[in-house]
Amino acid sequence: MPPHPSSSVQKARESLAGRLREMRKDAGISGRELAVRCGWSESKSSRIENARTPPSDADITAWCLACAAEGQAPDLIAANRQSADAHVQWRRLQRSGLRLLQDSVVDLYRQTRVFRVYVSDVVPGFLQTPGYATALLSSIADFRGTPDDVSDAVAARMRRNAVLGNASRRFSFVLEESVLRYRLCGAETMAAQLGHLLAVMDLQNVALGIVPFSAQRTVWPMPTFTVFDDTRVHADTLDAASALTQPSQVELYARAFERLSQGAVRGAAARSLIAGALSSLD
Repeated sequence: MPPHPSSSVQKARESLAGRLREMRKDAGISGRELAVRCGWSESKSSRIENARTPPSDADITAWCLACAAEGQAPDLIAANRQSADAHVQWRRLQRSGLRLLQDSVVDLYRQTRVFRVYVSDVVPGFLQTPGYATALLSSIADFRGTPDDVSDAVAARMRRNAVLGNASRRFSFVLEESVLRYRLCGAETMAAQLGHLLAVMDLQNVALGIVPFSAQRTVWPMPTFTVFDDTRVHADTLDAASALTQPSQVELYARAFERLSQGAVRGAAARSLIAGALSSLD
C-alpha cells in the first residue's frame, strides 16, 4: 500500500529543512547568528531546521540572504510550496471516482499556453478518442477498485480536451512507437484511435513526433510526463502523480523532452509508423 499522503508531506518538509540546515553550515554561521541576521528568535531557526515549523516564502528568502545564497531561494520556495501537494496520491484523487481526477486539472489546462507531452505507454489524454478513453479508464477503475464513473470521467476528459482546439495554445507531443502498438482496446476502437492521431497531425497548433523502435537513442524511454509552459511538470508513476514546480526540476524535464524530441520522426515518416500500426490490426 502506498504511504499516506501526510507522510509524503512530512518527508518533503524534512528534505527542505535539511537543505536549509546545510546552507547555514556552508555559510559558517550558527543558528543564533542566523536568527540575528533574519531578525527572529533562535528557537524559530531551530524549529525550521528540524521540520517542526514550515517556513514561509519570506522566511526562506531571509534565510538565503543571511547565508549569502540568494540564488537558491527560487528553488527552495518552490519546494516549500509543493511539499503539501507535490506527491498527490492517485488513491486520494480517485476515491470518489475517476471524474474528479479529470476535473482537477481543468484550470491548469485553461491557464497553460504551451504544452509539452511525452508518453511511452498510452495515447496521451489530449489525443484520446472516447472509445479509447473508455477502455483505458475502465481498466484503471477495475485495477484500483474505484467507483464506476467511467462514462462521467470520459465526458469530463473530452470537455477538458476542448483546449486542443484553441489556436492560441501550442501542443508538442512525443510518443514512443510502442504507444501505437499496445492493445488496450479492441481492434476497431484502436483503429479509430490511430485514425484520430492522423487527423490531429493536420492541426496547425499541434506538433506530433514518434520515436521509432529503430531510432538510435540519446536518452532512454521514460515514464509519461507533461510540461506546462515553463512553470510546472506532472510526472506519473503507478501509485502517484508528482506535481513539480521547482525551477531546476522543470528545467530538467524540459531538457529531457528536448532530447527525446531529437529522436522523433515527424510528418510523412510519423504517418508511415501510424499506418503500419493500423495495418497490424488486421
